Amino acid sequence: MSNSSDTGSERGPLPGLLRPPLVFLSSILLGVIMNLIWPLPVGPPLLVPIGIALALAAVVLFSLSLREFRAAGTSVRGSERTTTIVGTGPYRFSRNPIYLSFVTLQLGLALSFNNVWLLITLVPAAAFIATMIIPREERFLERNFQTQYADYKASVRRWL
Repeated sequence: MSNSSDTGSERGPLPGLLRPPLVFLSSILLGVIMNLIWPLPVGPPLLVPIGIALALAAVVLFSLSLREFRAAGTSVRGSERTTTIVGTGPYRFSRNPIYLSFVTLQLGLALSFNNVWLLITLVPAAAFIATMIIPREERFLERNFQTQYADYKASVRRWL
């Protein structure tokens, strides 16, 4: 999740189902349901430990990102307005480490459960976040933290 909440935009907060955690949760649920209907394996069982490691790394990345928001005294919730640019912890390397953790988690689950549908459903979820959610958040940050966000954006990549 980026350093923002766009509740102050001209369009208001995102409708419930378009919130990033629910986008990824829906993607995971759809992948699980599709796998129950038509199982498609990702590959050999050797990938399971890699999947577990990715899922654990995603949880750690999410936790560290959340900790930085709390330390900065701003909310990570999309329904609440952000009060500052967070540039510490994982935010030194990625402007969107929470979204990166969601992608990594779903990739890890796909490998752990040998479920290609989780990979297939990850593509539109990540594309939606990258093309619709992140640009919206960036517009908010540019509007509300002009120079500070411009400097941050110039020095930290969107994903990695």
